[in-house]
Amino acid sequence: MKIETWVFGSGTFFFVPLAFVYGLLNQWEEPVGFAALLLTGGLSAMVGLYFFLVGQRIDPRPEDNGSAEVADGAGELGFFNPRSFWPIGAAGGAAVMFVGFAIGPWLFILGLATFGLMVLGLVFEHYVGDFKH
Repeated sequence: MKIETWVFGSGTFFFVPLAFVYGLLNQWEEPVGFAALLLTGGLSAMVGLYFFLVGQRIDPRPEDNGSAEVADGAGELGFFNPRSFWPIGAAGGAAVMFVGFAIGPWLFILGLATFGLMVLGLVFEHYVGDFKH
């Protein structure tokens, strides 16, 4: 997880100084940009630290080895159902839910209900019907 740690962690060293440069250039009259850049640097630090800690706990991956071959990454990556329509419904429900922030709480609640049902369907799709385990 070395690459991910460096990509996200280095954002901290870019965004935090940039926040102060931004604040100085507009003479601290617009605090929202300063706060947004500072929070972006903090988020970058949190994600970089997370990847660093995860990288300490797991074995090195083929992506971390500079001399690894493509075949080193072969093997099973997990089980993914190729014929599931639940993720499309969940994405639609999430889209309606976020549009509900702008339009009104009734649309947000409708989107939240749709999203919740679709996530439940996605989680439990292998416990009923033809694909039952």
